[in-house]
Amino acid sequence: MKKTYHAVVQGLPDPIEGTIDAPIGRHPSSGWKFAVVDGGKNAVTHYKLLEAFREASLLEVHLETGRTHQIRVHMSATGHPCVGDPMYGCDPNLAKRVGLNRQWLHAVKLGFTHPGTGKYFEVEAPYPADLEHALEVLRG
Repeated sequence: MKKTYHAVVQGLPDPIEGTIDAPIGRHPSSGWKFAVVDGGKNAVTHYKLLEAFREASLLEVHLETGRTHQIRVHMSATGHPCVGDPMYGCDPNLAKRVGLNRQWLHAVKLGFTHPGTGKYFEVEAPYPADLEHALEVLRG
């Protein structure tokens, strides 16, 4: 299974293309969320910049592993939480300005080898209206 995500994160990651290799486990003081922690499960996230804005960046993201909230946790741990994601430290004022009441994270493409035919199959999903609107606001 190959998944491609797009995420709008606060700020501009440095470097603008890279890999985050950091273990994820339960947050030490808030068991209902996750965090980068010693002794957590292996988690690897690859990202690259697609578009930069004044306050945020649109990234393409690929996962080597599939931990719960992996993209949200890894981006937050690098100081770049997903826009609209208060659980992982977003700026609520930015979320409000772009009209979001959820995190800007979307699975844009899913690819897999069909088990019956052996042929590679890919499905793409356009951005939902609220995420598209947020991008328009960021683009100004």
